[in-house]
Amino acid sequence: MAWSLVERLAELPDPRSRHGRQYPLVGLLTLCLVAVMGGHTTPEAISQFGRLRQKRLGHALGFRNGNMPCPNTIAGLRRRLDPDRLDAIIGAWLRDRHPDGWEHLALDGKRLCGSRDGQVPGTHLLAAYAPQVSAVVAQMTVEATTNEHKAALRLLGVLPSLGGTVVTGDAIFTQPDVCAAVQHKGGDYILYAKSNQGTLRADLEAAFATAAGGDFSPRVTGRVGSGRGNGS
Repeated sequence: MAWSLVERLAELPDPRSRHGRQYPLVGLLTLCLVAVMGGHTTPEAISQFGRLRQKRLGHALGFRNGNMPCPNTIAGLRRRLDPDRLDAIIGAWLRDRHPDGWEHLALDGKRLCGSRDGQVPGTHLLAAYAPQVSAVVAQMTVEATTNEHKAALRLLGVLPSLGGTVVTGDAIFTQPDVCAAVQHKGGDYILYAKSNQGTLRADLEAAFATAAGGDFSPRVTGRVGSGRGNGS
């Protein structure tokens, strides 16, 4: 039986101090989830969303006397949450509802809108997006000391079996270790080869020219980036 999202959220460790926990963690997360689905994304807007529905919603969420949290409470929780752990829990909930996996996963990196604060750069995320359900099934923070290529290896490592799934992505992911990681999980990949990847691009063009003549084998004869024929 598939778990509900609320049941999955209960797996998340509470990052707050044991002292002064006025509101239950799952209740706060559920309030944020419902408010964001309604287009209320800031701590102020989420708090206002709750106050407008005060007692009835507050009691349903397990808040004492039905009172709603203030914006500072919501903002403080958001700062303390482990984003990778939260993403993993939401991804597990999505997989519960799609046990046969995904036909297609697209690797896509971007800056989180509104995350830049003065001289502090914005949060850079790498996501595995499933067009089949129009949802991100997993994502990782790309730390300032690394890049999307290395983050992709971490992301692929936490994904379940990719049997029957085609993984796509930009040319930055056209790397031997990324391709090997996809295949290790049982998946296939379609990746770009740009003009600055000259040897690889020439090998691919030669392979497809051979295919046009009716003499093509999908057998992998080399590794991506090796300068030999390959299966990208």
